[in-house]
Formats: sequence, structure tokens, C-alpha cells
Amino acid sequence: MKRSNSRRNFIKTSSALAGGYWVAGGIAPRESRSALEEIRFACVGVGGKGKSDSEDAEKNGRIVAICDIDDETIAKRREFEGFGEAQVFNDYRKMFDEVGKSIDAVTVSIPDHAHAVVTAMALKMGKACYTQKPLTRTMYEARRLAELAAESKAVTQMGNQGSAHSGLREAAAKIKAGCIGTVKEVHVWTNRPGWPQGIERPQGEPTPSHIHWDEFIGPVEMREYNSAYQPFKWRGFWAFGTGALGDMACHTLNMPFAGCDLVNPVAVQATTSGHNKETFPGNSKITFDFAATDARPALKLFWYDGGNKIEPEMLEGKNRSNSGCLVVGDKGKIYTPDDYGAKYEFLGGEDKEVDFQASPGHFREFANAIKNNDPDATWSNFHKYAGKLTEVILLGNLAVWAAGEATEDGQSLTSPRLEWDQANLKVVGTNAYDAMIKPVYRTGYEI
Repeated sequence: MKRSNSRRNFIKTSSALAGGYWVAGGIAPRESRSALEEIRFACVGVGGKGKSDSEDAEKNGRIVAICDIDDETIAKRREFEGFGEAQVFNDYRKMFDEVGKSIDAVTVSIPDHAHAVVTAMALKMGKACYTQKPLTRTMYEARRLAELAAESKAVTQMGNQGSAHSGLREAAAKIKAGCIGTVKEVHVWTNRPGWPQGIERPQGEPTPSHIHWDEFIGPVEMREYNSAYQPFKWRGFWAFGTGALGDMACHTLNMPFAGCDLVNPVAVQATTSGHNKETFPGNSKITFDFAATDARPALKLFWYDGGNKIEPEMLEGKNRSNSGCLVVGDKGKIYTPDDYGAKYEFLGGEDKEVDFQASPGHFREFANAIKNNDPDATWSNFHKYAGKLTEVILLGNLAVWAAGEATEDGQSLTSPRLEWDQANLKVVGTNAYDAMIKPVYRTGYEI
């Protein structure tokens, strides 16, 4: 419900924004996070996906602080019921310094490159964290956030909301129950990217007065503002985003990841249209090899984006969706014709009843876990699930990087087959890709 602001409130809000951040009294420090009746949320990023994430937070608690690099976005958010009294910041570090003791939980809905530094600071303070997908921009960061979540025992949830769909949970359970036999391979495809990729770095432009560019840049190397980056289009840039794979695989790969325990990749290789080390390529195909486990033999995962898809005949007469996944067993297949795994259908195999735990809703699951102080109660928690899923996905981007620069004749480029040492987060036999695995942070933003 939209709030009717008086001119006095409008002037107070405008003055606060002009000052960079605003601190108001009236919020007592939280002494204990056990048996919470009201969750006090801070929302970092309140535009784009941050709009719905912050609204979910408001429905499940009280918004005590909001942080965004765009003053216009903040002003719009504060017009709505439940946000008008929130304290306002442009820099998350100042927010935690000023009101950290009054916060129980944080939503992090900002560009990928800043997920880790914000979330790490919150976890070190013992705050529950709801962080958008992909959990991080690099594999080292995903591993580190999983470690911090385990150490802090804080409740966590990554924002791959399809995890709450009963269809996804049931399909994963049916794979584990052997309904399609022994899984041989997995195919996942997406209609992304829906933003510019395969372009050069844009020239600098004057920064709009309502944008706090230094705070947007955050942990990465400074570059000049351009509207090609913000809002939203940052996804296609290596410095800020994770491309089509990072954006969508946390959704579309989610069901087979759970059903097939795809946690142990041993090699990866990509074929792409090439890139210039500035933006992701226009399209890619990626092959992941997974080692055998006690529950299944070794198998392959195939990823397709930028117009690449599986061959139609693999679906045995079913219409090929723009995005989806196909899990192939020796007795049948499971086909999910959407991004989130909400629906699935058998192509052969033997359907049977399985047990699975339904979700009350993705964010409600997170809020309930906070109130019960139970970090294992969320599906996509960092320490057992989301960190591992993110590591696997970002390994694919490592192969995309290794495929090399675009050629003038448009010829596809194939990366070396990268043998992967998962325990040590290393490509076997070379240090050439270390900077893509563990980033160098700008001073003041280390995790």
C-alpha cells in the first residue's frame, strides 16, 4: 500500500538522501537472536530484485534500515508502507557501523560483484542473510561464505526461489528414488542473456547526481560510470556479473543438482563465440564432468545459452521450451520445461510416490528459520547447499574465460579441458586462472 507522505516527511526524506546516509534514534540494540517475535531487517539493494526482496522482508518483520547506491530508488521505496521510517544509507559499511546492533537479518539484492563483501560482513556480525543468486561472483567467495555461515551458525538462504516449489522438490526426490533408473547425463538450457554481451568497455559518462558510483564499484577496480552498467545491464560484464550461466543456473540447474548430488565436478570445458575479457560471450556450451559417488556413477552435465539448446528429438515429441532441463536415466527421463522446476513430466521411467518436505514459501522458510534459530531449516542455506551449487556454476564460467577472445570471422572457440581440484579450488597443473577463482579486492572491501 502506498503511503501518503506529507510535505514535511518529503523534505525530511530528501534532506536525508542528500546527506548520503541518515541515522535516526529509537531503535534499541538487539541483545539476543533467540526466540524472536519480530525480525528486524536491513535491506541492501531495494531496486530491481531488491524491490520484491525488501517487500518480502517487510511482510515477515520490520524494516529498520535500507541501503542503496541510487537516491531515487531509495526515495521511491520510502513512499511505501513499512519503509518510511527506515534509516537510509548509501554505504553498507556505515549501515553496519551505525545500526548493526539493532539488526537481526539482512537482505542482499545488489550486483553479483558485491554480494560477498556485504554478506561476509553481516555473517561476521552474526546476522541472518538472504543473499540473491548467484551467491557470489567467484568460487573462492562462495566457499568463504559457506565457511562463515557454518562458523556463525546464522540462518542463511540464497535467492533461488524455485527451491520452494513442490514440483522441484518432488522431482529431485524421484530421481533419488530411481524413477528414471541410473542417471547418465543432465542437460540445462536458458533463453538468456537478455542484456548486452560481447561488447567493448564503454567510454566514461558524467555520473548522475543521484548515483553513488564509488559505492556501486565497491570491491572491484574503479572505472568510470556509464549507463551501460547500471541499472541491470551490469550482468554481462566480467567485473560485475556472472553472465547467463551465473544468472540462471541457480534456478534451472537447481532440481538436477539436488536430485543427482552434483557437488563433485572434476573437469569442465566450454565452446563459445569468444569474448574480450570485458564482457561475456554472446553464447556458450559448457560440459561438466562429475565423479562417481556412492549413490550414482560418474556423469556429464551440458549447459546451453545464447540461443543454443538441446536437440528436439531428445524430448521424444514434447515441445522444446525456451528454458528448461532434461535429466536422462537408463530407464527414462525427467523434463522440466521452465526455469524454476515448478512443473515436470516423465518421458518413460516408472513414476511412484516419494516423500518430500513442502515449503511454506522461499522467504517465509527463511523467516521461520530465523525465529526458530535453525540454520539447517532452509533449503538453499549457504553452508550445505548454496555455496556448493554456486561453486559448480562458476566453474563453468572459468571454462568460458579460458576459451579466449572472439575472432573476426566469428568462429567458435573451445577452451582447454580444465581438470579441477575441488578441495583446493585449483585448476590442475596451472596457476593461469587463479585471479578468476579468488579476486583481488579494492582497499577497504576485503572479506
